[in-house]
Amino acid sequence: MRQSVREVLHSDLVMCVVIAVLTFAVSASTVFIALKSVLGFVLYALAGAVGFFTHYLLPQLRKQLPWFCLSQPVLKPLEYSQYEVRGAAQVMWFEKLYAGLQCVEKYLIYPAVVLNALTVDAHAVVSHPDKFCLYCRALLMTVAGLKLLRSAFCCPPQQYLTLAFTVLLFHFDYPRLSQGFLLDYFLMSLLCSKLWDLLYKLRFVLTYIAPWQITWGSAFHAFAQPFAVPHSAMLFVQALLSALFSTPLNPLLGSAVFLMSYARPLKFWERDYNTKRVDHSNTRLVTQLDRNPGADDNNLNSIFYEHLTRSLQHTLCGDLVLGRWGNYGPGDCFVLASDYLNALVHLIEVGNGLVTFQLRGLEFRGTYCQQREVEAITEGVEEDEGCCCCEPGHLPRVLSFNAAFGQRWLAWEVTASKYVLEGYSISDNNAASMLQVFDLRKILITYYVKSIIYYVSRSPKLEAWLSHEGISAALRPVRAPGYADSDPTFSLSVDEDYDLRLSGLSLPSFCAVHLEWIQYCASRRSQPVDQDWNSPLVTLCFGLCVLGRRALGTASHSMSASLEPFLYGLHALFKGDFRITSPRDEWVFADMDLLHRVVAPGVRMALKLHQDHFTSPDEYEEPAALYDAIAANEERLVISHEGDPAWRSAILSNTPSLLALRHVLDDASDEYKIIMLNRRHLSFRVIKVNRECVRGLWAGQQQELVFLRNRNPERGSIQNAKQALRNMINSSCDQPLGYPIYVSPLTTSLAGSHPQLRALWGGPVSLGAIARWLLHSWERLHKGCGAGCNSGGNVDDSDCGGGGGLTSLSNNPPLAHPTPENTAGTGDQPLPPGPGWGPRPPLSSSGDGRPPPLLQWPPPRLPGLPPASPAPTEGPRPSRPPGPGLLCSEGPSGKWSLGGRKGLGGPEGEPASGSPKEGTPKSQAPLDLSLSPDVSTDASTPGVAQDAPRVDSSAPESGTPTGALGDWLSPAEERESPAAQPLLEHQY
Repeated sequence: MRQSVREVLHSDLVMCVVIAVLTFAVSASTVFIALKSVLGFVLYALAGAVGFFTHYLLPQLRKQLPWFCLSQPVLKPLEYSQYEVRGAAQVMWFEKLYAGLQCVEKYLIYPAVVLNALTVDAHAVVSHPDKFCLYCRALLMTVAGLKLLRSAFCCPPQQYLTLAFTVLLFHFDYPRLSQGFLLDYFLMSLLCSKLWDLLYKLRFVLTYIAPWQITWGSAFHAFAQPFAVPHSAMLFVQALLSALFSTPLNPLLGSAVFLMSYARPLKFWERDYNTKRVDHSNTRLVTQLDRNPGADDNNLNSIFYEHLTRSLQHTLCGDLVLGRWGNYGPGDCFVLASDYLNALVHLIEVGNGLVTFQLRGLEFRGTYCQQREVEAITEGVEEDEGCCCCEPGHLPRVLSFNAAFGQRWLAWEVTASKYVLEGYSISDNNAASMLQVFDLRKILITYYVKSIIYYVSRSPKLEAWLSHEGISAALRPVRAPGYADSDPTFSLSVDEDYDLRLSGLSLPSFCAVHLEWIQYCASRRSQPVDQDWNSPLVTLCFGLCVLGRRALGTASHSMSASLEPFLYGLHALFKGDFRITSPRDEWVFADMDLLHRVVAPGVRMALKLHQDHFTSPDEYEEPAALYDAIAANEERLVISHEGDPAWRSAILSNTPSLLALRHVLDDASDEYKIIMLNRRHLSFRVIKVNRECVRGLWAGQQQELVFLRNRNPERGSIQNAKQALRNMINSSCDQPLGYPIYVSPLTTSLAGSHPQLRALWGGPVSLGAIARWLLHSWERLHKGCGAGCNSGGNVDDSDCGGGGGLTSLSNNPPLAHPTPENTAGTGDQPLPPGPGWGPRPPLSSSGDGRPPPLLQWPPPRLPGLPPASPAPTEGPRPSRPPGPGLLCSEGPSGKWSLGGRKGLGGPEGEPASGSPKEGTPKSQAPLDLSLSPDVSTDASTPGVAQDAPRVDSSAPESGTPTGALGDWLSPAEERESPAAQPLLEHQY
């Protein structure tokens, strides 16, 4: 969050300067004055067309029920047809179009409208200085321009309508009343705002009192319904006054009689935003052990809404910009509904790239009324085939008459049925069913013992424990023959290593079952340790396993035969409540890490292994599989009590998986559940609720509970009303009016924190980003120009070019000369001289480890040819003999030479298609070089240039051609430019 705020500040610092310069440059020009008769109407028409397409047509096509006529959205997201969402939502083309049109509208069209209006109105004000105060009109125009720009960012869906009404009213209907476009727009925006409020209030009232769907929650509702009909005119007057003074209309005691309440802020600021969650960090220890006040479901489930708030903080603003929630504005209310999470999201403020919101989480297992309303917003109406009293059916992908009529008489609508958000999937299993029989408890105890052994062997303090005199003295009696711990908590039915002969737990019986596991765990340690059956390690493991099982029996009140005490003791050990009551176990106090780091995590890991046992019973038979499973669970899984602050910290830090044992204790049930959390992407339904409906119902609850003192928990005003979601909205109000299990603080979501939107728009504009972009551009320019200059100006060698990978003379690597090792012992039969391409026999390599040289032009003379005269060590080289078939630009080291080729067909590339790896290459058509008859010009074909044998050029020999022609045959060595090398290689 801090990083996002810092990026926004840096971006604003740069953009303010850029916008100021551009605004001044445009205003200083004469474009608005020269085109004032045409440009204004062009901008108005453009703003209206873009606004209509962006804020009406596209959202309607993306709704779940477009225009309440179609049964499916026209523009569907990729996740629409998926039964279970597996990953994050994919960005569709219409989402990119929606975001792009919003940018064009907010950053180009409306600023141009404001600048044009300021220029034209300022010219008109200067032309008539006596009409009003000049400075007052300038101030009003500035305020009105800022109002228009701010409204374009805060509430974009309504601006095109306000702009259209302004133009129609003051340019065509009543032009004599116009005081300039900006002042006209300012007045029209106020009028449109009140008209929108009136429209919302009338929709809420008419939907709430419709006679065919009103629900009577009490006898007063049935009495008030007929008496509200004669007062319809008064109700309409109240709606007008309520819209004028921005006051909510609330139903009296939830009935059809409406009263105007007192004025409230539109953005519903509250006194306290924090929900206090009860856990071990803010309660006393004696309270945790005895009463455990934080054990109720609502307190434990509130953490999931807190995590949902964190997820929305990262994605909400970006999803709104991408249009995934439909049209939105300040004060709008949405309901997020999934299998178990139901939350009301209240948009407090909307700005440029930010959204401030508040989330109110409802109960997981709500009342009967809440469940009926949840069913109403989650069930589909596509299967409805009714038309009045008959069922004629409907056209494909079209709603029936009854379904279309019913959807129009609701105070809410489904804007998205597959909204993807990261969260936790919750699975709870009844622990009683998993531990009902003794065999299942024996499996749990066995995993409990093995987990303790694992944590003992993995502990870094094992050597200190083995050498501790107090621990060794306390455990020395267990190695005596015939020793057995005969505590009544141990029994043959649950302890696999129970010694029936000694009626207790003995070291030999313990080793008979667990010695192999102890030895395997000890072998995985980096430092070796004694693993014999009577070693200190085995004795320590035996003592801790006996202590752990005795602690479980003590917490279960020594009634292991009954299930309820066993679950009670297991839950007590799971949350860390170890009661050491036996004097034989007091040696554990020598180091409390024996309890905290060995026994306590052992009982928690045993619960996870016991749960995995149901999916694959034989998976952990081998010690290696069990060891790896415990290590993997320890790394990726958090097993903790839900009252532990570590549980909340793990959820808020997006831990992949969590496990807990929950004791659900309320009026109706007393049970134990194993809670398993897995972080994944969840699917929500997004329902937009009439904001006046929310304000009115909240005001009605305040009036009824605070002023009328109606404390009846089954009062009629909170009974279900599907058309207005009365129970869910009233439940989300602050306590004591409502009963949400979580109310978030005001949370701000920034557009820069949305990963998909960031990838679509790019990172923030800052001085550092601009400097990095300039540096990167300069490096590319320098790289491309350097390669182009080194290659003789070949444009294909630059980074922005492409094409052939050819180099000039300066890019050729050093050419090699034959050595005596390469030329000796191959025969003295001379080849007949001629201008044709002769075959080249394979030559042996020197094998000195140096990189092979590139192809020479012409190739070195084959064995058997008469050597030329020795070449001078210094002096000018003679010019190359001209030939009619070879141009000067096509020299042996020129740009088009074979020695400079890179890639396919070049000396350093891969073999060309069809070129042999070994043997004599195929002969090619002869090429006449027009050299002297006594000089052979044998060379290999270009197609097999990369397969030519490499020769060493460490020292000149007598067989090397010298003299005038020899100098020409041996060009000087030049290094290849390192800058051009990667440019030439990447083209192949």
